[in-house]
Amino acid sequence: MTSRMTNMAMAVLLVFGLGGCASSFKSDVSSWHQLPPPNGESFVIIAKDPAKRTSIEFAHYAEQVSQRLQALGYRPVRSDEQAMLVVRVDYGVSTGRTEIKSYGSYMGMGYGRGLYGYGYGYGPHPYYYGGFDTGDIRSYAVYSRYLEMEIASANNALTNLYESKVISDGKNKRLEEVMPYLVESMFTDFPGPSGVTREVVLEPTKNAGSY
Repeated sequence: MTSRMTNMAMAVLLVFGLGGCASSFKSDVSSWHQLPPPNGESFVIIAKDPAKRTSIEFAHYAEQVSQRLQALGYRPVRSDEQAMLVVRVDYGVSTGRTEIKSYGSYMGMGYGRGLYGYGYGYGPHPYYYGGFDTGDIRSYAVYSRYLEMEIASANNALTNLYESKVISDGKNKRLEEVMPYLVESMFTDFPGPSGVTREVVLEPTKNAGSY
């Protein structure tokens, strides 16, 4: 393949955005709160689901939430007796649903023999090799991933001061990979407007893949 053909092929790839860029991470964040501004209050994180309270996985996710709360000015402690605030966390992923998407045909670039010799060409049907997909239908699984957090006073744990839920639909069902983005979405503009569901869009790193 000549250098000219190589350069043209690279240009077409750039035009159609086939460079393998990571997709955006989109989520819906709902919040309700009557939480005063942080003032060094101590907190402890527990699992909302009692079955998860001894889970190593839960402890890993709780640490991510704890780091965000500390960045806001709250102070972590080890036991309920020392805490001014109780933070309850839950998370999960759905079993998945099937979605179908149709990809239409689009122009391609090819190299081959024409009426006046060999050369390059563009069109819906490339010459002898090269070019792009001319359209197909694909099915794939989509999963709903979620993170919930409640904050209550340790003196009145039944009355929440803050409630929030993040829901994100995507192809990745591995929570250990998705959780950092769920946590970041929840704490974007924390505590957020009360009684409102807003969309948060994050741009994962270049090699993050599809979420």
